[in-house]
Amino acid sequence: MDRFDLALLRALQTDGSMTNAALAEAVGLSASQCSRRRAALEASGVIAGYRARLDPAALGFGLRAIIRVNLRTHGQEQEAAFARFLAEHDQIRAAHSVSGDADYILDVHVRSLEAFADLIHTRLLPHPQVAQVRSEIVLRTLKDDAGLPLG
Repeated sequence: MDRFDLALLRALQTDGSMTNAALAEAVGLSASQCSRRRAALEASGVIAGYRARLDPAALGFGLRAIIRVNLRTHGQEQEAAFARFLAEHDQIRAAHSVSGDADYILDVHVRSLEAFADLIHTRLLPHPQVAQVRSEIVLRTLKDDAGLPLG
C-alpha cells in the first residue's frame, strides 16, 4: 500500500460515493488508475463495503445509549447465545466484547425513552445469560467519526 492507496482510502472515507473521476482529482492519478486501485482494495478486503451515514435524529431515533452488560457465565455456548440475541435486535447498532468491568458494551439507537425501557426491561434483563446491565444515555455527541486515522 503506497501513498496513493492511502489518499484514495482517506477520500473514500470522507465520501464513499465519489466517482473515479473525482477520486482521480483528489489523489492525483488518472481515473483508470483510481478505478484499478479501488478494485484491488475492494478485492483484498481493505475496502469492506460502502454505506450511507444516516442522521438518527432526522429519522426519529431520538435516544442513543451505551449499555454495559455482564453475563452470568462464560463460555462459547453462552457467547453464541448472546450473539444470536444481539443479531435479533436491530436497535443494538454495535456490540463489543471488552476488557474491564463489563463483558460487552452495546451502542443502541431507539426512538424514545419508552422504547429504551422496553429494550432493557422486556428483552435484555430477562435474557438467561444476562447477569447485570448498566446504561448511560448519550446527552450529546462530540465526535462520531466512523473512519480510521490514516494520517
